[in-house]
Amino acid sequence: MNTLFLYTTEGCHLCEEAEKILQPLAIEFHFKIEKVEIADDGYLVDIYGTRIPVIKMGTEKDDLGWPFDHHDVIEYLTE
Repeated sequence: MNTLFLYTTEGCHLCEEAEKILQPLAIEFHFKIEKVEIADDGYLVDIYGTRIPVIKMGTEKDDLGWPFDHHDVIEYLTE
């Protein structure tokens, strides 16, 4: 099963919205969601701090930053 990383931080209401979008897609597309707290890593804050929530699947795909919806995520997963 593939892992989709959800870059997030505590208290991020947009991250909660992103997780609601991702949960049903995780079942349909057979991946698990792993939340990554960016506040614990200065490098991640530099990269994603103004873009969260951000999703990334594997090491070879680009990431997808907010805003995104159900259709954007499906396109990201199937490209």
